[in-house]
Amino acid sequence: MPILTSPVLTAGALARIDQPVLPTGDGLVLRPWRAGDAPAVHAAFQDPLMHRFHGKSCESEAEAAGWITQWQEAWAGEREPQWAVVAEGTERLLGRVALRQIELADGSAELAYWTVAGARGRNVATRSAAALTHWAFEEIGFHRLELMHSTVNEASCRVAAKAGFAPEGTRRKAYLHLDGWHDMHLHARVRGD
Repeated sequence: MPILTSPVLTAGALARIDQPVLPTGDGLVLRPWRAGDAPAVHAAFQDPLMHRFHGKSCESEAEAAGWITQWQEAWAGEREPQWAVVAEGTERLLGRVALRQIELADGSAELAYWTVAGARGRNVATRSAAALTHWAFEEIGFHRLELMHSTVNEASCRVAAKAGFAPEGTRRKAYLHLDGWHDMHLHARVRGD
């Protein structure tokens, strides 16, 4: 069946270039993951708050290293590119930001992030989300980015609002967390917002 519209993005929109390093302009850098990040990723996942709002645990540095390998390979597959968020001029891991659920033809993706415990309260997630959003819209040409978080995660709701993601509604019982099914707030930005 023929499609009546042209795709927003075509295959290769990401893979045709090397994964970029994205400075936020205010002291943070989003960069591709490196094998040496495994100890910091493992340490980040020992934080109880990560277990509350993230669907995975990380049992060892070897497991974290395996994730990093997958994250590195995700760029070429255009399926879930991930960036380490570090303080400019250092290699100290502050968090992660990613694009998930990419639909190139529709020009859409979901933005996701987490921060290490010591980086919370410093707008690291907001600044990272804003930088990745700008790049996705202005450099690549995405049309729509969504962001979802548990309705009880008020900090993520503040991040979404500060990063310009408008609330669009609640997806009932949409994500299974360790303590059961959570309702999820849906926020979105479209190019030109």
